[in-house]
Amino acid sequence: MTFNENGLILKEQNIGERDKLVTVLTANHGVLRAFVRGAKAVKSKKQSATSKFCYAKLSLYQGKDSYIIDEAQSIEMFFGLRDSIDALALGEYFLELGFVFSPEEQAAEENLRVILNSLYMLSNKKRPPKLLKAITELRLLTLGGYAPNLVACDKCGCFETPTMYFDMEGILYCENCAPATAPFALPLGVVSAMRHIVFSELRDLYNFKLDDALCDELGYVTETYLLRQTGHKFKTLDFYNSVQAL
Repeated sequence: MTFNENGLILKEQNIGERDKLVTVLTANHGVLRAFVRGAKAVKSKKQSATSKFCYAKLSLYQGKDSYIIDEAQSIEMFFGLRDSIDALALGEYFLELGFVFSPEEQAAEENLRVILNSLYMLSNKKRPPKLLKAITELRLLTLGGYAPNLVACDKCGCFETPTMYFDMEGILYCENCAPATAPFALPLGVVSAMRHIVFSELRDLYNFKLDDALCDELGYVTETYLLRQTGHKFKTLDFYNSVQAL
C-alpha cells in the first residue's frame, strides 16, 4: 500500500552501487527507515531529495521487509547550514536529537516541527545558535518524557526567588530550601527561560531572548541535564563542542 508523507532525512547510507537506505523523521509515522532504489544514478530525481537535511515530500510503500521510497520531491534543503562548519555541526546534532528522541512507527508531529523550526532558524540566522541548541535540547527532552519539574520549589512550593537551584535529577529548589546536592545555582532569568521552553505552546517556543551570559548558563544546564538523564553519547555533540573549542 502506497502512502504520502513529508519527512526530514536524518541519515543516509549507501547500499551497493545504485541504492541507499535512509532514516526519515515524519509527522505521522515517526522515525522510519526506507530504501531508495536507484538514488545514486546520475539522472535520479530522488538523489538530492533523499539526502541528509532534506525535508521532502515522499511517496512510500511497505515491501516485504522494509519501506521503499518510490518518489521524492524536495521541499527545503537548508542550504544556509553549509555557510559555516559551526552551523553544519549544530545541524548534525539536531538531526541526532531528532533520531534519539522521536518514536519509531508512531506519530511524532511536534518532534518533527521542533527540528524543522530549529534548522530553519539556524540556517537563516534567525536566533543565536547557542539559544537554538538549548531550546532544541530541552524541548525534545520534554517530548521524550524527561521534562524537569520546574513548576515551583520541590520542598516549599515557592514559585521563585532571585536565585533558584537545580538538581540534575530534574528538581527545582528555592534559595531557602536547596540541599547541598543541588549545586546548580540559576538566575531567575534562566529558570524563566527553562519554564518557557518546557511549557509554552509550540508557536511561542522561540519567542524570547537572553543575553549572552544567561544564554551560556542555560546551554550548560540543558546539555548537562540531557547527558545525565539519557546516558547517551552524542557523537555529533562531541564534534560540535570540538568545533566551538577551536
